[in-house]
Amino acid sequence: MQLVVGRIGRPHGVRGEVSVDVRTDDPALRFVPGASLATDPASAGPLVIEQVRPHSGFLLVRFAGVHDRDAAGELRGVLLLVESDDSPPLDDPDEFYDHQLIGLSVAAPGAEPVGRVADVLHHGQDLLVVRRTDGREVYVPFVRALVPEIDLEAGLLVVDAPPGLLDPDESV
Repeated sequence: MQLVVGRIGRPHGVRGEVSVDVRTDDPALRFVPGASLATDPASAGPLVIEQVRPHSGFLLVRFAGVHDRDAAGELRGVLLLVESDDSPPLDDPDEFYDHQLIGLSVAAPGAEPVGRVADVLHHGQDLLVVRRTDGREVYVPFVRALVPEIDLEAGLLVVDAPPGLLDPDESV
């Protein structure tokens, strides 16, 4: 399985640098000179990093073979990927990679599953996007008070949410 670690944004300057919206917890591991990243679409890569530097909350990256603004502009919107097998094991049992959570069944304590984790959003607070069985999506803050149990082996995530949030028969 491939994981998204970044998305290429606008060109920066005239020498082929691009801004990269980082989507990994460990950019120092993923974005280093010499690293090769797969791409989506696959036809854009793989891309090998030549140079990296931080700039205004983004990374500015220069890739091998991309030496002018026009070539950099053609990469805009390309997703940068790594294999999930390349992810180091997590030391904290309360931390999870997004790919471990996406697809888990979601249930209230002691109840039958009412949906699945469709995505994990990393904005000011981590949010689980839960797609209920009726097709609607709800956002659940990923905090222990609301998500007291995660059983990866059983494929189940328990959400102790306010009434109506996960109940497909209730409107949100």
